[in-house]
Amino acid sequence: MLLAELNVRHTRRHMPTRRVALDDGYLPTSGSAFGGVLLGAVIAEHAPGLDEEQFDALSRLVDSARDGLTVPRIALRYRLQTDTHGLDLSRHRIISADVEVGALRPVLELDRHGPPAPQVIAALMAAAALPPSGRRVAFRFVDAAVARPGFLPEGLEVRRMFEGLPGLRPFPPGARAPRASTAADEWRGVPSERRWAMEVLGLRSGMLVEREDVQRRFRRLVRLAHPDHGAGSAGAAQRIAELADARELLLDLVDSADAQPAG
Repeated sequence: MLLAELNVRHTRRHMPTRRVALDDGYLPTSGSAFGGVLLGAVIAEHAPGLDEEQFDALSRLVDSARDGLTVPRIALRYRLQTDTHGLDLSRHRIISADVEVGALRPVLELDRHGPPAPQVIAALMAAAALPPSGRRVAFRFVDAAVARPGFLPEGLEVRRMFEGLPGLRPFPPGARAPRASTAADEWRGVPSERRWAMEVLGLRSGMLVEREDVQRRFRRLVRLAHPDHGAGSAGAAQRIAELADARELLLDLVDSADAQPAG
């Protein structure tokens, strides 16, 4: 059963820009307040990964977020925005593991495939976006996390996901967590950046990534996305930029593999 979920959208590692946004989530602050627990855990987990300048600025951002954050804005050298197009997904959640009837064993799942700063920023954005009563509850957990970075809440089983789960959409609050599908198993072990680029260009898991095939797929998909060839103009520029990013990432991987010594 889903108890809380935070979906962070952020710039992919290979891209030069720094952007962060929020996607749909579930952050309850009544009862056991698992939404606040999750926000505090995300900050506690990732705050130690901030550089010195970002960590020094964190307390000021927390103080600003108590009364709500205006977006867009710049914080910790990232642009905070609402547009999620083309951004990577890091998903953090608390679920209830399958145990005896009437028993509750919360499991904290922390997505560690992305950089730390966007996770901290997004947790503060989510806390700031809550109604005043829920915000006060959430910031009790935020303050505890900032005071003791690296110390996670007690009573939770912790699972760290270093490959992430790109493409998996949130499921409804109270719904039972789905088991990993066959498709997800096929991508197991593939870094999230590579999976994203392969999916953008229509490559399936297990397919050999070759330079000519990447270029051919890129040219075909750009034609399909371009308004000059009948596609709609809305979102065309973003789609073409996404295709270009995916092509660049996969070609870099091909070049790196070719540069490796044989044997």
